[in-house]
Amino acid sequence: MANVTYKNVVKQFGDVTAVNNMNFEVADKEFLVLVGPSGCGKTTALRLLAGLEEITDGEISIGNRVVNDVAPKDRDIAMVFQSYALYPHLSVFDNLAFGLKLRKTPKDEIKKHVEEAAAILGVEELLERKPRQLSGGQRQRVAVGRAIVREPKVFLFDEPLSNLDAKLRVQMRAEIGRLHKRLQTTFIYVTHDQVEAMTMASRIAVINNGTLQQIDSPQVLYDTPANLFMAGFIGSPSMKFFPAKLRKEGKTIYVDGEGFSVPISVERAAIYQNHAGKNIIFGIRPENIHNPDFIPPNIHTEQVPAKVDVTELMGNEIFLHLINGDISFVARVDPRSTFGVGDEIQVAFDMNSFQIFDAETEEAIRYFFDSFLQALLFK
Repeated sequence: MANVTYKNVVKQFGDVTAVNNMNFEVADKEFLVLVGPSGCGKTTALRLLAGLEEITDGEISIGNRVVNDVAPKDRDIAMVFQSYALYPHLSVFDNLAFGLKLRKTPKDEIKKHVEEAAAILGVEELLERKPRQLSGGQRQRVAVGRAIVREPKVFLFDEPLSNLDAKLRVQMRAEIGRLHKRLQTTFIYVTHDQVEAMTMASRIAVINNGTLQQIDSPQVLYDTPANLFMAGFIGSPSMKFFPAKLRKEGKTIYVDGEGFSVPISVERAAIYQNHAGKNIIFGIRPENIHNPDFIPPNIHTEQVPAKVDVTELMGNEIFLHLINGDISFVARVDPRSTFGVGDEIQVAFDMNSFQIFDAETEEAIRYFFDSFLQALLFK
């Protein structure tokens, strides 16, 4: 078993709390991604697991063993860093074999492990080369291969693709995903790139200011963010937020923003009955804002006035930078749209796909409603 557990884990550097009472479990053979903005504590959380930083409080377990006081070399983990950290004077073969030689592994076993790792990563032709003779992607494969030969229980990746160009990052994301399926080992991967997280993870743990915000599958985080930070962090371009108030008129609940008023469908209105008259934050993603002439089938929309500020032609879609009152926002519309800068237009909000947050707590009202229902159902 290679499950990993963080139990009330705290890490402080003087007066700064880098990891704040972190609790979660990574299942055996799972691919978990830790993601968050720079400085949020995600790399520190990984280094605590690797034994490269000392825990201030709490426990970290690998399998059924608490590893707080276990030396890094005895934790049965392997770590791939942002820098490739290859020995420039050694061949690829010797770089891959280095850790095994330190453990005094027999030569025939070293050769077997190195050749297997090279075959998995497609670097068999490079074993006699030095690192300076390799491309960035090839160096990254060798760095990963050095971890593979150790056959650890847990692989740790600390932003391993940051030094690669955009095209190669996409390729390496797919390769690491295939590697996980092939090795059937627990992967924990740190990145600041939420697109990277969404495309690779079985589950994502989002961290901000040292605190775990939400942990779930990529689609759940996208569809039902727990709070304002989550909603703004997951998705690119990010969700746009409109200060508003909920108004009840008969059985209908309206969202009254600065420059618009839209009714909420009867099916969803029940969630917000108790918040009528309160200040809220209305959130909607760019992909849920449409040109009224090209609305996808089977969705309910309400039109909102806006002025076109900037257009970005992307080929398969158009990014419209729009202004409504004092709020600017982005819509991803059909490429057949012919809007121009300065046009006063109507855009269609998909009223099946929005989020509402409490203006004071910044927590998602729907999220709390769903949690309340689950508590009742499974009590």
